[in-house]
Amino acid sequence: MADDWRSDRAEPLAVGPPRRRSTRRDRIKQARVRRRRRVAAVAALAMLVVVVVGAVFLGSKLWHSMFGTSAGDFAGDGVSDVVIEVHEGDSTTAIGKTLQDQNVVATTKAFVDAAAGNSAISAIQPGFYKVRTEIPAANAVTRLIDPANRVGRLVIPEGRQLDDVRDVKTNAVTDGIFTLIAKASCVDLDGDRQCVSRDELRDIAGGTAPSALSVPAWATSAVDALGSDHRRLEGLIAPGTWNIDPSAEPQAILATLISASATQYEQSGLLDTATALNMSPYQILTVASLVQREAKPQDFSKVAQVIYNRLAERRTLEFDSTVNYPLDRIEVATTDGDRGQATPWNTYVRPGLPATPICSPGAPALTAAEQPEPGDWLYFVTIDLQGTTLFTREYEQHLANIELAQRNGVLDSAR
Repeated sequence: MADDWRSDRAEPLAVGPPRRRSTRRDRIKQARVRRRRRVAAVAALAMLVVVVVGAVFLGSKLWHSMFGTSAGDFAGDGVSDVVIEVHEGDSTTAIGKTLQDQNVVATTKAFVDAAAGNSAISAIQPGFYKVRTEIPAANAVTRLIDPANRVGRLVIPEGRQLDDVRDVKTNAVTDGIFTLIAKASCVDLDGDRQCVSRDELRDIAGGTAPSALSVPAWATSAVDALGSDHRRLEGLIAPGTWNIDPSAEPQAILATLISASATQYEQSGLLDTATALNMSPYQILTVASLVQREAKPQDFSKVAQVIYNRLAERRTLEFDSTVNYPLDRIEVATTDGDRGQATPWNTYVRPGLPATPICSPGAPALTAAEQPEPGDWLYFVTIDLQGTTLFTREYEQHLANIELAQRNGVLDSAR
């Protein structure tokens, strides 16, 4: 029975194609594929190593570029002159970074190391300095602390006007703001002296759109009203110490000075004062310029009040300083002919304020214009060589004060 059962069971069927025996050609082909895979894996690993090494190299190079090593320094006397700027609040590291960016020193760290413990570098003032490219860090330190290498330092005294003025008595000439800018812009680079010219500044002042000169909005209409007269910018460059880039274009220099001056004026409270006095900021600035030219500091606030009193009563101001202004001269006395000239500034014939400020007023004069001393005065005159000035509302008393001034040999005009 058992044999019969085995004979009756179905045989299993084969699934799939029949196996083929591997030939020599197949074995060679498979070996070739395996070799290719091994080569590809080795190449990929090699590439990864190259990338890693490159990244480490570049990272190291970047690190040393930024922070340097004690050995990262130039040698020699440098290649060419260059002007760099030290900004307000710059640390020694920030200065070093500027020098590195301008190719003056090889690395920031080299400069920081060379400047370590140098109090002069720690106290360096913001401004522009002439150095040379590719010089040792110690040389860069020496050059920066040498006052002779500071360039572009502009000092504008209080009361200066744009143009030069001549003293009628002594014939001495006082540099105007344009001349001061021109002188401050001069720099010798590799033996070539470069300066902005006074005449170029004057031409730009009269021929450039106010917006391109950064004239503040509160002065734009008054500036436009003067057309192409360069005096339209009078008073908009404040007195003080400024840093100008000797390599900048004349227009950029003027725009920078006007913008910074507007900020300075506004921070003094000019806009708020104008609102309180129901005047424009430009008018307040003009009043301050008259105060600057007409009075001694101890009398600034009183003279400011005289101006406001005369304006309120619709009287002409009759200031000789406004007569002399367009004549570019310093003179106490004026003639009938001078006072009769119809200029935009002559307050003998022009009602109200002159067309522009007549100089750049200092902070004390501006404060006086913003905070005049209360009083009803309409006239004032200086009566002695010590600068004593008498104020009065009464014209008869004013005439008596004039006689006193004449007896004391003081040549000052009556008010």
